[in-house]
Amino acid sequence: MAGRRPSNARDRHTRESQERARLHAARGAWHEGIIRRRTRDNLIASIAGGLIVVGAFASQAAVAQVTPAPSPSPSPSATTTIDSPSPTPDVTPSVESTESPAP
Repeated sequence: MAGRRPSNARDRHTRESQERARLHAARGAWHEGIIRRRTRDNLIASIAGGLIVVGAFASQAAVAQVTPAPSPSPSPSATTTIDSPSPTPDVTPSVESTESPAP
């Protein structure tokens, strides 16, 4: 019976095959766990970021509602320039005669 393996070789092959299958299943489960964790972490980070943005908008709206709007008041320098304008220099064009003397 040359085609058959001895029982200890067959048992060893079966054990190695079972070990490979167990390791393959363990790696697959580990990989699926990593994917689930990344998905969960991304969801938590997105929710936290959204809450921060909404909180920033809400705080800005609350501050805008609570603080009174500033009323415009004239500054002292603005009243002096309006009431007493600075003198402008009197510029009169000089008239030069362009006529030539009569001969």
